Order: sequence, then C-alpha cells, then structure tokens
Amino acid sequence: MKRVLICLVAFAALHVWAAALGSLRGIVHDPDHRPVPAANVLVKGADSEYSQVLTTNGEGVFQSSPVPVGVYTVTVTFDGFVPARQSIVVSSGSAPILHFQLLIGSNRESVDVLENALAVSPEVMTPTTMISRREIQMTPGADLSNSLNLITDHVPGAWVTHDQLHVRGGHQVTWAIDGVPIPNTNIASNIGPQIDPKDIDYLEAQRGGYSSDYGDRTYGVFNVVPRTGFESNQEGEVYTTFGTFHQTNEHVNLGSHTAKFAYFASLNGNRSDYGLETPGPDVLHDRVWGAGGLVSLIYNRDASDQFRFFTTLRRDDYQIPNVGLRDVERERDALATFSWAHSFGPGLLLTASPFYHHNWTNYDGSPNDYPVSASQQRSSDYAGAQVSLNAVTARHNARAGVYGFGQGDDESVRLIANDGSGGTLAQDRVSTGHLESVFLEDQYKALSWLTFTAGVRLTHFTGAISENAASPRLGAAIRIPRLNWVLRGFWGRYYQAPPLSTVAGPLLDFAVAQGLRVIPLHGERDEEHQFGLTVPVRGWSVDVNNYHQRARNYFDHNAIGNSNVFFPLTIQSAKLYGWEVSLRSPRLFKRGEVYVSYAYAHANAAGAITGGLTDFSPPRDGYFLLDHDQRHTLHTGFNANLPGRILASADVYYGSGFTDGSSDTPMHLPGHTTLDLTLGRTFGENFTVSVTSLNAANRRFLLDNSQTFGGTHYADPRQIYLQLRYRFHY
Repeated sequence: MKRVLICLVAFAALHVWAAALGSLRGIVHDPDHRPVPAANVLVKGADSEYSQVLTTNGEGVFQSSPVPVGVYTVTVTFDGFVPARQSIVVSSGSAPILHFQLLIGSNRESVDVLENALAVSPEVMTPTTMISRREIQMTPGADLSNSLNLITDHVPGAWVTHDQLHVRGGHQVTWAIDGVPIPNTNIASNIGPQIDPKDIDYLEAQRGGYSSDYGDRTYGVFNVVPRTGFESNQEGEVYTTFGTFHQTNEHVNLGSHTAKFAYFASLNGNRSDYGLETPGPDVLHDRVWGAGGLVSLIYNRDASDQFRFFTTLRRDDYQIPNVGLRDVERERDALATFSWAHSFGPGLLLTASPFYHHNWTNYDGSPNDYPVSASQQRSSDYAGAQVSLNAVTARHNARAGVYGFGQGDDESVRLIANDGSGGTLAQDRVSTGHLESVFLEDQYKALSWLTFTAGVRLTHFTGAISENAASPRLGAAIRIPRLNWVLRGFWGRYYQAPPLSTVAGPLLDFAVAQGLRVIPLHGERDEEHQFGLTVPVRGWSVDVNNYHQRARNYFDHNAIGNSNVFFPLTIQSAKLYGWEVSLRSPRLFKRGEVYVSYAYAHANAAGAITGGLTDFSPPRDGYFLLDHDQRHTLHTGFNANLPGRILASADVYYGSGFTDGSSDTPMHLPGHTTLDLTLGRTFGENFTVSVTSLNAANRRFLLDNSQTFGGTHYADPRQIYLQLRYRFHY
C-alpha cells in the first residue's frame, strides 16, 4: 500500500487516451456531383450491434460521434437513389473521410464500394494489422490463454523465441487496453499476454510510425479493444478444452446491453504439463497453470458523455524446464482503468482515463542450481494520467495532451553459490521513479488525396538518473485517385525510459568480486524512417513496408547463471531494418478468408555495454547478430466455413533460422517449417466442437541456442486438443 501511495503522489492527475476512439466523416453527392442534404447514414459495427444513425447537412456532409476501434459498415440511403454501402477500418485516432456518389434507382438495390474497404484508414501513416474476434476464434491455437498466435500468425515481423515475443528485432512492446497503455518498464518480465485472447473484440497491432500519443516501447504497440456487451443480448459463452500434456483451458463469459449501458464479464483457467520452450527435445518439469478475468462496463449518459471501466486480473505459474532442477516462475498482474469521453460539440472531444497497474514476478531457483542458485521477487506499482483534447475539422485532426505515471518497485534478490565458494548474499531494494510527457500532433488533409502528419513528444524521466528527450514525428500519406492505392512515409524519434532495476549493496559487492562493475542505465533513443504502399483490389489488401531503425543504448538483458533472473543492460547501438509484406483477402465465395504475412529482417548490434553489469571487455568489431535475428519469417493460412456447417483453418509457418549462438562467425540455425490445423463443426446455433493440432508434424528442431539468454530452446512439440464452445441465453 505504501508503494501505491508513492505512485499516486508522484503523479496525481487524470489520464486521457483520445486515441482509443476514432470518428467517421463523409460526403454524399448525386450523379451530377451535387451535395445530397438530409440523406440517412447508418454506421454499424461489423461484428456487433453498435450503431449510429446520422443525417447529412446542407453540404451533404456527415460526421459520427467517436467510435471504438474496429470495422464498420456505412450505408447511405435517400429516396429515389440506390443505397450505397462502404466498409472501413477505424484505427486509433483516425478520422477517415468517405465519399459516396448515389445512383438513381430502386431502394431495393444496393451498391457496395469494395475498393474503399482498406485494411486501415488512408490518412494513417502507421503500418497496422487489425485482428477481429472471429479471426482469433478461427486461427489455430490463437484463443488459448497465454497464446500469442493471434500476433505471430498475422503480424509481419513478429515471432516468439526464448519464450518472449519479439517484433522487428526487439522485445520492448506496449500493451494497451481500450487505448490506455499498460505501463511496464521492466524488460521481458512477463511471458504471455496480459489479457486472455477470448476477451478481445479487436486487436490493433502497430509496427513503427507511431503518432505522438505513444512514447516508450518502440517495437510494437498492441491495443486491445475488449469485448463490451454491445455484441451480446443477455448471452454467454462457455469454452472447455482437453488435450495432450493433460491440457485444459476453461472460459466463461456473460454480456448484454441496453440503449445506454453495456457490460461484459469473464473468468478463465488453464493448466498443462507443457508451458515453456524446453532446453532439449524432451518435455520435463514444464507444467503451467493460471487463471484470470475481465470486467467491462460502459455507460452512455447522453450524446455528449460516455463512461468506460475496465479491469483485468491474471495469475500464471510456470515450472522452468531444467534437467534435475525445480525452478519455478510466478506472475501476477492487475489493471484498472476508468475513462470519461466528453464531446463539447461536433469534432471536439476530451477523454479522461485514470489507471492503476500492479505487476509481480517471482522466480524461485532450485537450491541445486549451478554455479549459482538465484531467486528474485519483484513487484511494481504504476499510477498515471494523461489529459488530451482531440479536435477534428474538415482538414485537421489535431490532438494535444500530457501523460505521466509514478512507479514504485520492491525487489529482492537472493544468490547461493554452489561452486564450492560457499558465498551467500541478498539484495532488498525499494525504488521509485516517475515520467511525464507532453505531446502535440496534427493530421492535416491538404488535398482530398494528400495528408500530412506532424507532431512532437517531450518527455522527462526521473529514477536512478534524470533524463529529458524530444521526439519529433513527421509523416505523409498519398491516396492515388481512382486506384485508391495509398503511399505513406514516416520519420521520427522515440525515447524509452530505463527500468528502475539496478545492482547495489551486497549484490554489487559480489559483482565487483567477479570483476564486474555496474553502469547506470540510461533510456534507449531510437530514430526510424519507413515507407510503405497499400494496394486494395476488389476487397483484397496488399501492404508492403520498408523500415530502418537505429538505436542508442539498445535495451537487452542477461541471466544470472542458469536461471530466469535477468538484469537489464544496454548496448551502445543497434541497427534494425527490413521489409514486411501482408496480404488479406475479402470473404471469398461467402466461405472464408486467406492471409499472408512475411518479413525479411535484420537485427544487429554494435559497441560495448553502456549500462548495467559489465566487465568492460572490448566490444566486437563492427556489427554482430542479436540472438533473435531471423532473416525470413512467413505465415500463410486460411479460415473457412464449409458446407455441412464445418469449420476449417490452417496456418503454415516458415522461419529461416535464428542466430547460431555457438558459432564464432555470423551464422544462423537451419530453417524450419510447421503446420497448425483446426477442424470443427457447428451444431444448431449455439454448440461448436473443434479439434486443433499445433505443429501437426511434430517437428522438434533447435529454435535458439543463445547462451546470453541462459540456454537453448527447442520448438514446441505437437499439441492436439478438443475444444467445446456453447453459447447460451440467460
């Protein structure tokens, strides 16, 4: 409780996240390109009952009130004209403009404008992948607790190695819920996602090119739009799973809504005898068990005020798979956010979201670990605030605000030497810090086909050291008329505050005795430029992106002995670059979709250790491969509803091989391919049975042998499980 008060005192203000919402604008013309006033406009969520009814003004213009991130269908109707319909993806902070040209005809006909169904808003400069609840349900293994398949299968340049999610060569990513970032300055402290995939309505995955709203984790931003109850009407679901390794995965949820109020609540539990990547082909001492829950409440008081409350709880326990040892890692996580969105009038929005986050990890090493038995207990408390104002006009989509949080850490480390020296030591340390940022940004639509974005984020951090950073952002998007191709470019800088974890007291004395010293950790500073092209063709979307990122004080971490106790460090510089390609289809033959996600990537570092524990050994000459460098990563798959109410989906993964840590020259491990399959059937309207096989061919290959991360890791073995899903009314 004391650390909670420290956090609240360090930063007591309101938190606002305007980027949780977007808005839709549009213009309606007749065949002679004259504005159509008083036309009816229906904005409806593609996968929910959420809707808005609008009317065009005297200039044929309409604008929605703020809508959550997701996919929407906009339908325009007017007497004497054929209804026109477009689909659009609304991403964080976007305000896309739709154009409708009505045709004279019967209201019983309709016109779909498929070319405008872009994967993301054409004004957005950020490469973004939107993953829907339906895709999570259909992708093999994606809806299991602690699964990251919903990201790795669909997001180019995302992979899991040594039990950590990496994107574009880094593992510092931001998780956000309903647009509110979940602060966590600790590097690689959590293994799985903090939110159960079955609680997600949409996942918005961003890769670089961020707006000024985002600041501290530059390799990926995953904005979770949780289920709210607007997609349900006194409905619930029960999931139960049984499979190999004595796997079970249970989930129950309830949700409903009225005109003004919606609620959603869920509970989940899971266990398995296989949890983490093993150091060899055999699975031993590798049990995992966990539980969690989510509550979502939304109240629309009137047209000007909306209140949103979300809270999540999660606990996970892992046995560390080591031969003859009994290491255990325990994780706990709790989050609560409250948002108030207030509209002062058309185009002017204030959104306030105070939040609190508690994260706890506890690693207990076996007493027989060699050469050192290590244990670590760490808990972190965060309380923060952001105040932001968003203004949308015919040409501008501007926002400005402040953001910050206070942090309190309580860390305890115990070391027992088993190499005959008889040494035993302990470190108990309480640390506090705080971060404040100011951001400004404007998205200026200079022409109907040209949009510029400019912004800046100013950050001050205080912990073991104090730092200031200025992070400008510039971008542009060009929509080629008629073709509707979108070209985008971006240049920007980012700042990542350092973790509070450090070495002091007896632990520092031990390090000095081993010939090590500690250098204070400074924040990582990155510079990125990228360009891309999105090509929509009759509902298909092809996206190509090229990125280059250079980092100073690149964050990494190293293990104590043969353990999962990590101390963060920084490397002088890093160079991360590559190409990303994604292809997504429309619904083919009214049956299903196909997708392709491909990345060609380089992850290199250079120089000495500039922060954390070091022996000041000379750095290697030139650039060297980071342990998670993999040049080619490909996922391709499909999901389909076949005749006879049969469901089928598959994902084929190819990786060219991660860095060979045992080689003195830059080399990679052999390439590898795996296949995931799901086959199911729906009975009636409410009951679904499916069978899933992950790594169906049971290919057991060496995935990673980087000694810097404490050992080797083999690919997951074949897992087969039966899932039952039942929908009910109450």
